Amino acid sequence: MNKKLNTLFFVLGATVFNILVTVLSFLLLSSIFVWLLVPRLPDGAVQMGFALVFLMAIVASFVVYRFALNKLLGKIKFEDYFDPILKMRRPPPKKRND
Repeated sequence: MNKKLNTLFFVLGATVFNILVTVLSFLLLSSIFVWLLVPRLPDGAVQMGFALVFLMAIVASFVVYRFALNKLLGKIKFEDYFDPILKMRRPPPKKRND
């Protein structure tokens, strides 16, 4: 396989992983919310609580995704296996020593 195909499979796999982590964290956090807080809260607060649970699930999935990506970065060298998605059009400016 070439680098472009490796990149495509990595992006697809990372997207599926991120969606699964988001769904699992939402289910876990919402079940904890329902078990602990819903019986004690009024109806209006429950709706706001589920919105907060949803945001917390997104944040939790971001943290887990970054942790997994950093672990993967430590194990393999991305430049050897993957093609860059965004290529720079021109090289960055050189620093001047004044």
